[in-house]
Amino acid sequence: MNGNAIRNRLSRIRPAAVLMLAGCFTLAACKKEEGGTGPIQVQVSQKGNMALFSVAHPDRYPLVAAEEYEAPAELNVTGTVFPDIAREIPVISLGSGRVVDIKARLDDYVKKGQLLLKIQSPDSSNAFDVYLKARNDEIMNNKAYERAKVLYEHGAISQGMLEQAEDAENDSLADLKSAEEQLDTLGIDKDHPSPIIPVYSPISGVIVEQNVTQAAAAGVTFSGTATAFTVADLTSVWVICDVYENDIPKLALGQKATIKLNAYPDRPIIGHISDIGPVLDPQIRTAKVRIEVPNPGMMKLGMFVTTTFRSLKEEHFALVPAPAILHLHDRDWVFVPAAGNQFRRVEVKAGDMVGDKQEILAGIQSGQQVVSNVLQLDATLEAQ
Repeated sequence: MNGNAIRNRLSRIRPAAVLMLAGCFTLAACKKEEGGTGPIQVQVSQKGNMALFSVAHPDRYPLVAAEEYEAPAELNVTGTVFPDIAREIPVISLGSGRVVDIKARLDDYVKKGQLLLKIQSPDSSNAFDVYLKARNDEIMNNKAYERAKVLYEHGAISQGMLEQAEDAENDSLADLKSAEEQLDTLGIDKDHPSPIIPVYSPISGVIVEQNVTQAAAAGVTFSGTATAFTVADLTSVWVICDVYENDIPKLALGQKATIKLNAYPDRPIIGHISDIGPVLDPQIRTAKVRIEVPNPGMMKLGMFVTTTFRSLKEEHFALVPAPAILHLHDRDWVFVPAAGNQFRRVEVKAGDMVGDKQEILAGIQSGQQVVSNVLQLDATLEAQ
């Protein structure tokens, strides 16, 4: 017999052998099940509906009724960290001139009274000139007043002339006091005058805005900016959130909120609602909700956060054992009994854990029966 004939005969024998082996394995499995000595094989058949399954022994999957549970609903929204405008102070340059020295920069932390910059300004010379003239006038008028009192005591002048001298002295004192206050406002020492005007920080905080550079103009006289810096006290900040109008009734002033920073999700911070915006965004139908939050030091302006509110009213939810929920592809499912030997897979929205049970926020109602443990059933369905 040649080689081609042998190969043709083998190709006819191999399929028959495979069929004979498959039949032997099937017969052995059937005998094993009838004898009861091996594991029970559950027969599963899938219907036209992909969420409906039929099993051979539904009694092997115990059912449990979903309990009724009352708890405040949670509302999660996103927000952004902003400075508290009541703690944001502009640093005003009262003297106009040229910046000759900058002692602080953007993002620096500064203390109250710390020197921020120096300005060379003609306002310093003008203010000191006014002070000198006021002081000289007061000295002259004071001498005239003292002389008038002596003359009046000896009858050399009338009372009216004494009163005129007294009035001139009082006017001189007022002018001198005003000139001294002007020097203090500009930060000039009257005993050591200088054309340089220092500018100090009004509060302790972080410089969040800088509007001057070296050798630039400051003030308004020389087309400079009056606000050289803006210092913000970041020990307390705002979180501004957008809340849809349907969720606004769930909120109230003073209500607590849990803040989770995207950068530090494991370090929640508690704040409270200080304002609910009276105007809705006409495009997306949301209102601005402001939350005052104490800053533990890690909150930075512009950070994104997730804010969780708990509704003022308690709502009713279903509560099922945790093993009754199947977590698959970022979705949650439960199995409920259907007609005959069937189970239906129902998508649900799972909530928080309550002991060894879990909230069901949507999908099923309390009292509805579900499979108490989906692990075995899911394994069976996967094997089909």
